[in-house]
Amino acid sequence: MRITVHRKAHFNAAHRLFRKDWDDSRNFEVFGKCSNPHYHGHNYELIVSVTGEPDPETGFVMDLKILKDLIFEEIEEAFDHKNLNLEVPEFQDLIPTAENIAVVIWNKLRKKIMQEHDLKVTLYETPRNFVTYKGD
Repeated sequence: MRITVHRKAHFNAAHRLFRKDWDDSRNFEVFGKCSNPHYHGHNYELIVSVTGEPDPETGFVMDLKILKDLIFEEIEEAFDHKNLNLEVPEFQDLIPTAENIAVVIWNKLRKKIMQEHDLKVTLYETPRNFVTYKGD
């Protein structure tokens, strides 16, 4: 029997979608107002899902307190109220699209969660725009 547990979290961050090797005109053509040189922000909503066999002793797939703490330490502290382009090392040379942010979050958490568990990250950039990454 495999069961999935979910933990929701959020963080607020600013970013700019742009390529350093393109001029402002080309960046605006591709990324629109998201390429604003003065950045813009989002209230990101994050859902982390862990799937596995419940432990026969505890009944837990994963202790949600441990998952909560991992998300706080690895993601919220690193991303919350930050300029992703300027303050988060993973985005120094990676465009902080929702897709790339989800992959970075997955990679950071994957290292801390038992390998026999499946991990999925769903990141809402807005209530209507969201991405899901599960390591494929």
